[in-house]
Amino acid sequence: MSLTPLQTRVTREIISLARRDDMAEGERLAESVLAERIGTSRTPVNVALRYLADMGVLVHDHNRGYFLARPARELNDIAKQFFEEPDEPLYLQIAEDRLARRLPDVVSEADLMRQYNVARSVLRKVLSLMQEEGWLERQVGHGWQFLPMIDSVEAYEESYFFRAAIEPTGVLSPSFKCNSVELAQLRRRQQYIVDGGYLTMTSIELFEANSELHETIAKWSGNRFILQSVRRTDRLRRLVEYRQAKARKPRQQQAIEHLAILDAIGSQDLLKAAGLLREHIEGARRAKARSAEIFMTDTERV
Repeated sequence: MSLTPLQTRVTREIISLARRDDMAEGERLAESVLAERIGTSRTPVNVALRYLADMGVLVHDHNRGYFLARPARELNDIAKQFFEEPDEPLYLQIAEDRLARRLPDVVSEADLMRQYNVARSVLRKVLSLMQEEGWLERQVGHGWQFLPMIDSVEAYEESYFFRAAIEPTGVLSPSFKCNSVELAQLRRRQQYIVDGGYLTMTSIELFEANSELHETIAKWSGNRFILQSVRRTDRLRRLVEYRQAKARKPRQQQAIEHLAILDAIGSQDLLKAAGLLREHIEGARRAKARSAEIFMTDTERV
């Protein structure tokens, strides 16, 4: 059974949710709940569930639905199969070529089709995704223009300075309102990382768990511009973060700090939460600046 790119993404998201929630053997995976959390219709979710059942990850009861065949924390082999690279290899290749200065500021679809040996329909899907993520735009009449992205150590640090300014501000916003259900889910996922998940989770899983927490807190601010800004920054730094995480440096301390921020929010001490969030982002900036410099240098040598 082969999967479409959408079905592959949904399958990956189901595995990710099960692992981040540290689900136990026998826990039920409801189609409607998964569709809502992933943000898709139930059709691709149903296909993904059947695929995972065929793989032995899930068991299917025709009357009751799908259930985990083994604990989610034992799905390391399955996770690696789906998380070694992002959804679209062409996306990753174009991004890395741009980081390495192998692509000019302006490119044409014809040149990219020849360079990567792909059909126009496949290329346009990837270019549209890049346009949505804010680092590529279509030129009037002809070609595509690359926009500024995190392609240097300076840009990487700038992204952290920006986040340190905007994310704590969101926590102190008059419209900030924490969702208790989401808070419990975030806390459970971060605790899983602290308890050893950081040793077995893939680089993509680690990044997605991180971005989910920061974007959820930004959403609680009630300020659409803060949420949009945090989401866009996460997308722009995703490629660098994926590559850094492959070094398998423990993310346990990062998750411990996340838990402290969530605890402060849960106790409604928003001033403390904002301070902890700012310290967390500043600490991450200092810790990652050196590894980002190594990554950028290695990329330029490729």
